[in-house]
Amino acid sequence: MPYVVTDACVKDFNCVDECAVGAIAPSAGDSEAGNASQVFINPELCIDCGACAGICPSSAIFSEDAVPADKQDFIEQNRAYFG
Repeated sequence: MPYVVTDACVKDFNCVDECAVGAIAPSAGDSEAGNASQVFINPELCIDCGACAGICPSSAIFSEDAVPADKQDFIEQNRAYFG
């Protein structure tokens, strides 16, 4: 079950650096970083380790099966970013 970033994301990019498989984008150096409202997790690459959730200062990252009901649309938004 992949992890999902929600709108509480403050884009500090710590999770990007923490991800062992490079499943989170954009990174701070990417040209689209300034335009993105948050970072996103690629569900195809995520290995469900939880390292990103543990380092997130705004508690914006959830396991897909634990995303709050009012944040469910972020499951598709994370998937669509990589689509």
